[in-house]
Amino acid sequence: MDVTPVTGLDELDQHLDDLVRDPSLPLNAKLFDDVELQLTESNTPPIVIRFLPKLTTILKQYTQDPAILASLTIKLLRPVSFTQILSLASEESLIQALDSPAPAANILAMTVIHKAAASPADAAILSAMNGLVAALIRRWLAAPQVEVGQKGGKVLGDILDIDCPLPPPPPPSNGAPQTEIVLRKAPGQGRMWDRIFGDRTTYMLLLDLCSGRHPDTSGNAHQLSLAQGRLLRILPRLAALNLDVLTHSNSAAATPVHLTNGHGGASSPPAPHRGEGLLPFAALRMVDKTDVLMHLSLVDFFEAFVSLMRLTGYSADKMDTIRSLVAEATAEDAVLKDALLTLPDRMVEEEAEDLRRWLREIMPWEAAGVAVR
Repeated sequence: MDVTPVTGLDELDQHLDDLVRDPSLPLNAKLFDDVELQLTESNTPPIVIRFLPKLTTILKQYTQDPAILASLTIKLLRPVSFTQILSLASEESLIQALDSPAPAANILAMTVIHKAAASPADAAILSAMNGLVAALIRRWLAAPQVEVGQKGGKVLGDILDIDCPLPPPPPPSNGAPQTEIVLRKAPGQGRMWDRIFGDRTTYMLLLDLCSGRHPDTSGNAHQLSLAQGRLLRILPRLAALNLDVLTHSNSAAATPVHLTNGHGGASSPPAPHRGEGLLPFAALRMVDKTDVLMHLSLVDFFEAFVSLMRLTGYSADKMDTIRSLVAEATAEDAVLKDALLTLPDRMVEEEAEDLRRWLREIMPWEAAGVAVR
């Protein structure tokens, strides 16, 4: 295989040596950009050994915005495995990067953690790093930057996919590729599922962030909305992976702030109870519907949830869960009910009729309405 030479390597190597000795030196941004733009799949591997240890050393000491350093590091990390990276970057250094106010540092750490989605064995290694998993969840939900939240949701979703202990479902009957639902080809070990949903400390961190009872979201309506929106976006995918774990829990969720501060009104849902999982908590109690934008986010969630669950395997428990959630959610929410009933009208014609049949199954009490819309 021909390897395209990269110009400027010696100059960048010297620059990195200088930064290792004195991380306060100004970065030569043009030098970094020139080298990064030349990197390809074929010429990157030899450079990894040369530069990655130095970049790791600099990043541990660097106090300015690490965007330039992080960009090159992410490019060099492409061929490197999760366990290989851990020999260079400790759990503590990754937590430090996640806790950084610089989004580039957050995304770099998430890129490293994303490597654990390569195999169930790598996901199991990550699951043993309690502090790192907690830092990932906190940064995913509490980062003010949209791009950090998006990256965190993708990372967490892919890792939970590869780690899911259930067999992957068969390809959808509509001919859609299986990868539209899952990435894994075989059951995972379930260690990350146990860490997030079975470990009380980690699970309560997630719930507290999304209920407004964590310092990062308490008293900050905007940040609470971001956290809740991020959770709602990932939940349909997680429910398609392992609905039972998302439906039941051994820990009672913290009561959302809006149910105790007088904003909910007389028709507010009851506080969460023991046995209720993350899915009913988020779908039925988490969101203050007097917040118009969050109510729209909840509607978007239900549209995505019912659409995706149509493509997963059939079971009586699954149907009971979906019907129960939809029935309770639409009982006093005309906007949500109308959005679901008219959802087929906003789909491509080939899928619209299948979706109408599905809605008749999960909303039998509205069957007549679904039939005419």
